[in-house]
Amino acid sequence: MSTAPAERADDALANALSGDTPPSTDWSRKPECSNALALRVMSWIARRCGRRAARTLLHPITLYFLLFAPAPRRHSRRFLTRALGRAPSWRERYRHLHRFAATVLDRVYLLGGRLDLFDVTVQGEALIDQTLAEGRGAFLVGAHMGSFEALRAVGASRSGPRALRIAMVMYPDNARLINAALQAVAPGHPPQIIALGRMGSMLAVQDWLDSGGLAGVLADRSLPGRSPPAGGQRGGSVRVSFLGVDADFNDGPFRLAALLRRRVVFMAGLYRGGARYDVRFEALADFSERIPDAAERERRIRAATLAYARQLEALCREQPDNWFNFHDFWCEERHEAAGP
Repeated sequence: MSTAPAERADDALANALSGDTPPSTDWSRKPECSNALALRVMSWIARRCGRRAARTLLHPITLYFLLFAPAPRRHSRRFLTRALGRAPSWRERYRHLHRFAATVLDRVYLLGGRLDLFDVTVQGEALIDQTLAEGRGAFLVGAHMGSFEALRAVGASRSGPRALRIAMVMYPDNARLINAALQAVAPGHPPQIIALGRMGSMLAVQDWLDSGGLAGVLADRSLPGRSPPAGGQRGGSVRVSFLGVDADFNDGPFRLAALLRRRVVFMAGLYRGGARYDVRFEALADFSERIPDAAERERRIRAATLAYARQLEALCREQPDNWFNFHDFWCEERHEAAGP
């Protein structure tokens, strides 16, 4: 039997999310700011000594990155300056890096099901219950904001039909990096991941949604060199003023939601310090009805992308130390390197 229809469907999935295979120079081919050996050591200490003892190690780790990791330090300072509307203090820059380290440590316990160690509040739970009751699944669109593991742990703690079954949709290279990192942090607790670019990826996403599952996408990273599409299902970028400076946001997640006719819910698992997390769900877009007019479909996809950027911007101003996007988000350094 010919595989052409399946190949075309998987191409549509990859194109909807990105446009093309990402070039080797962009963020999607770079390792995350983590080291497997260091994570394994931290995981061993966390399990042997407990969370309180393990957290004492976060201070020397944070201080090391603040003093000897120029790229993350530079990107953190640039972001905090825009989110705060002023130059950040050393204390604020330290807290930004420390909170990232704290959420990495907490993955050990959250992936291990130790929700009892944390004080977690949930906002927008009724919206998720309503979405699950429809039985069609939905897209959860978030960002590198706080802890996705906190959200997943809350979902797993809900029993029966109220349980949240969440799979992440991401590039194969990122899937391997994430799997390796989480295996180092919490061996034996593999996350559910649907990798793009494989035979059957589209069918896997659709089957997951049809079974009532939720498909998670982190949409705060855009591929360089993409222009808005003239039509069809090819992914593009929407230029948005973000924290006072223009930035490109990939419309692919919303294009995919329109393609599969699903609701889109904004998600965030904000870390509030200590053992406190604030999990939030908020309605973002609804593509469950067929949109026959191509121009109207493009308008709604663009509106959803803009709404996402505005929601993320509001959270960045509310909780600036929770956005862990330590890379050249505004592409300023890439443009400077390219020259006039």
